[in-house]
Amino acid sequence: MNPTSDPVVTVTDFSVDYMGEKPVHAVVDVNLTLGRGEILGLAGESGCGKSTLAYAITRLLRPPGLITAGHAVFHSREGFDIDLSAISGKELRDFRWDKIAMVFQGAMNSLNPVISIGAQLRDVFTTHRPDMSHKEITAKCGDLLERVGVDRNRLRSFPHELSGGMRQRVMIAMALALDPQVLIMDEPTTALDVVVQREILNEITRLREESGFAVLFITHDLPLLLEISDRIAVMKAGEIVEINDSYQLYTNPQDPYTKRLLSSFPSLTGERGDFIRTGVMDDRLEATDQERR
Repeated sequence: MNPTSDPVVTVTDFSVDYMGEKPVHAVVDVNLTLGRGEILGLAGESGCGKSTLAYAITRLLRPPGLITAGHAVFHSREGFDIDLSAISGKELRDFRWDKIAMVFQGAMNSLNPVISIGAQLRDVFTTHRPDMSHKEITAKCGDLLERVGVDRNRLRSFPHELSGGMRQRVMIAMALALDPQVLIMDEPTTALDVVVQREILNEITRLREESGFAVLFITHDLPLLLEISDRIAVMKAGEIVEINDSYQLYTNPQDPYTKRLLSSFPSLTGERGDFIRTGVMDDRLEATDQERR
């Protein structure tokens, strides 16, 4: 996939500072292209600026965070472009969730604990699709839950009555409610056990294949990104130090920081100090070698 041939989001010379007595340069001259339908992983250690970049692109960044340079442009499949730094007010509210949606880190903190799951899902439609009837909205909410593997009877449940994995699935359903073209996922599997994490990842890849939306997947877990991403961008101290397809980044990392990041995850099968080995990536390596032969 060549993301520049059919981009959905283009970030150019993008910088974000946290203002104060001594400003903190959280994002520095980032250039990034998200291709239509691709999964782009954004990896880096905690505090490197990954979430700040995502919040700034979607204009969810709160003071003292401030975009100080550059542009983020959304390229709609309908053929028009939107400079995200130039819209505000109702135009910005209408854009969010409709064109770009976000799954936030920590589903329990993102869901209102005293409002039912159904009411929170319905709120998306009553806000953005006011012409839909109550019956249509209720049916759509049930369909959304089933789409992410949750029984529609859970519409009557409250967040505390759901497991962590189910709450995360509800957040994904809420993000997909209006069929956005871009889904930004900020550490969506944090604090979930490995079995539930695998289920969530499988759901994300399945839904992406069904609907064709692009995903910006943010995490510090590089082995996870190697398995699900088409390309990976590695971030360090606010800068993108390397970006490549997952196969090339796994087999031939260029930046010393990428090499250190890879080697920080121990191999379960190789010698001490070996790079991580993942079954899915090994399958990719074998398939690529067969194609070359």
